[in-house]
Amino acid sequence: MSQITTHILDTTLGKPAQGVTITLFKQDGEDWQKLASNQTNADGRIADLLHKEDVLPAGNYKMYFDTGAYFTTLGVAAFYPFVEIVFNIAGDGQHYHVPLLLNPFGYSTYRGS
Repeated sequence: MSQITTHILDTTLGKPAQGVTITLFKQDGEDWQKLASNQTNADGRIADLLHKEDVLPAGNYKMYFDTGAYFTTLGVAAFYPFVEIVFNIAGDGQHYHVPLLLNPFGYSTYRGS
């Protein structure tokens, strides 16, 4: 399993959000360096965003969720065209799970396990 995993639950539909593109970035000064990108599976998860051997150094990271494309596919008008979640990694190799609870007019997140 990747050091960083994620899943999205569409709280309006009460089911996983399939086919959402998620991109991981690392902060590099004032810029952001793209590290990886993938789409959520039928269970709304991405377990292999990074290679399981990859250990990220300490720093700030960002996950970009392309929620606008997801809602467009569903034919649903949504307020948020994308969601960015910025978080800090300690650099000690521990696992980070970054879930997103999503609906067309709101979202929330937390550090999962």
